[in-house]
Amino acid sequence: MPYQINTLSAHKKKFQTNAMQVPAVLHVSDDLMPNDTTLEEIEKTASSGYLFHHFSALSDVHSKKGRKNPAGTVIATENFFLPQINDTAPNCGMRFLKSNLTDADLAPENIDKLFNALIKQIPTKTYVGTKIPQSLVMDICRKGIEPVMQYFNTKTKNELENTFKSGNFSENVSEKDILDSIPKLFLHIGKYRLGILGAAGNHFLDLMKITELKDPAIAKKFGIYVGQYIFLMHTGSGLFGQYASYFYTPKKKEHLSQQIILKLGKLAFKSSQSATHQALEKKINDYKNKSEYIAYDQNSPEGKLFITAHRAAANHGFANRTILTNNLYATIEKTLSKDPQLDLLYDMPHVFIDQEEHFGKKVWVHRNNASRAFGPQKMDGHPIFSQTGEPAFIPSSMSTPAYLAVGTDNNESTFFSSAHGTGRKKIPSEDKATTKEALFQKMKAKNVKLYNAKSSGVIMQDSAYYKDIDEVIAGMEDNKIIKVVAKMEPLAVLMY
Repeated sequence: MPYQINTLSAHKKKFQTNAMQVPAVLHVSDDLMPNDTTLEEIEKTASSGYLFHHFSALSDVHSKKGRKNPAGTVIATENFFLPQINDTAPNCGMRFLKSNLTDADLAPENIDKLFNALIKQIPTKTYVGTKIPQSLVMDICRKGIEPVMQYFNTKTKNELENTFKSGNFSENVSEKDILDSIPKLFLHIGKYRLGILGAAGNHFLDLMKITELKDPAIAKKFGIYVGQYIFLMHTGSGLFGQYASYFYTPKKKEHLSQQIILKLGKLAFKSSQSATHQALEKKINDYKNKSEYIAYDQNSPEGKLFITAHRAAANHGFANRTILTNNLYATIEKTLSKDPQLDLLYDMPHVFIDQEEHFGKKVWVHRNNASRAFGPQKMDGHPIFSQTGEPAFIPSSMSTPAYLAVGTDNNESTFFSSAHGTGRKKIPSEDKATTKEALFQKMKAKNVKLYNAKSSGVIMQDSAYYKDIDEVIAGMEDNKIIKVVAKMEPLAVLMY
């Protein structure tokens, strides 16, 4: 159906139907407008009655199969958690790793050598990743990445300091709290499912080179320079995160294995909150065929169980990237015979729920494929980011440039958030690759090497399917969402 869209500026629009409880602010140009399906989903979400102040859509907003709410969106609530707002695996996110590698280290034959080794050490699809003890699974749920760093004796510099929330979403939770909110079966599965890049969507490991500094002063504070090689990693909390989320979300299970594991997890679940879980299961079943959103009051027993499980699952996203980085570090040392001195600029989630203050109130911000992008004022306490703003990374397709940026102090209309990419076009370009062979040829023409690429769906990561990165960046700068620091070009991509 056609919608009445009001233009606020070249890159910002607003719409509100009679059904919508709050307005939607779209941070898009005319060319980046989402399709009607996405607008319908925004309308339904903004009509739920739970949203605080407004609905915010970033430039990469687009609908996703099987989801009620579009990707590239941010909403806030005062007292409720809305698990169906977000993708099902918490803490899908990215980390930006600086290195000391040089042109000589990364001659074409060495890139081949390194990435062919990484195919095994950074698996995209496997049953068992980097096995860890059961005690460490529990420690991750409660304490985040610090025990992971200690267990693996990781070498990455600034790993704790430069991970969002120091790599730990959980707050003063006991083992009993975890066992009351998450079935033991899921914790057992967690022993085997870290250290896996993932086969879903466009999870990737990219080798990139800094080609241009847009803000030399901030780049200097970050230790970024032209010619520098960096790794950009995009992955999530894996099966543990998915199962812990599905446990509280009335969403159709995409695979038979998910149905089986969830049923087994429930059958063997021994929680001191069993009465709450029984009522919760009935509520979830009731909502499976409803268009309305399921909601958990923050002060209710079910709300407390949900946020405990959500935070524990999110911690596994940080842990996964920490273990993958440790494996990357070791593989570089072995194949290139050099210590790469990997240094974490930032690890940021883009699927999560967290409590923040906006428009004078404490609210629960739900970011669905959107990164937090605080300005310097809100990063008070961090020795560097309090001067620069919070780092944000905006990649696009596997063969197009990416940008490093920082948040600003003038971005309340997105709840201080940034797009996490460019998002998909409404209609792909005519030069789209339709076979793997065509994709490899396009990548070769752009001097980008693609590794692994086992899935048939990898062709959907062709640049023809993605919005224009430069238009997205221009819009975000015009809306004062970000300030661009550096541009980088991909050289090699590892993806399923």
